[in-house]
Amino acid sequence: MPTAAKLVAALCLAALGFGVSELIKTLMPASTVFGIFSFINAGLGLVLGWIVVGNRSGRGQAAAVGNGITGVVSLVFWGLFIQSVNEMVKQAMKHHYDGPVEAFADVFQIMIDFGQVLLDPLLLSILLLGSLVTGYLSEIAAGRWR
Repeated sequence: MPTAAKLVAALCLAALGFGVSELIKTLMPASTVFGIFSFINAGLGLVLGWIVVGNRSGRGQAAAVGNGITGVVSLVFWGLFIQSVNEMVKQAMKHHYDGPVEAFADVFQIMIDFGQVLLDPLLLSILLLGSLVTGYLSEIAAGRWR
């Protein structure tokens, strides 16, 4: 059932996903081709904000912090996974792997490699701040519009 808390959480995580994706672009080599990278992560934030954070809103301020952090952690995990699978498929099309098991195993190595970019202090602080804002705003929306 649609609620204001779900909508607010979805919009917050979508904005965070898009903004962080744009920041990640500045941390990667200039030769990197991103395509619709930011829009995929924004869409993922929209879905995860609705499902993960929005469903858990309305349980108090302490839970709001945990909800926001859970939402951002899930956004980071699924964003890394989707982008890693995309990269694996690109490499598989170039016949980089000997078989499907090797390709599947490489997804997790690619996730680790991509995840190292996220260890930038500015990026981590934006993710933390975004998680707090997302949780808090969705909690306000849950309390105000029932």
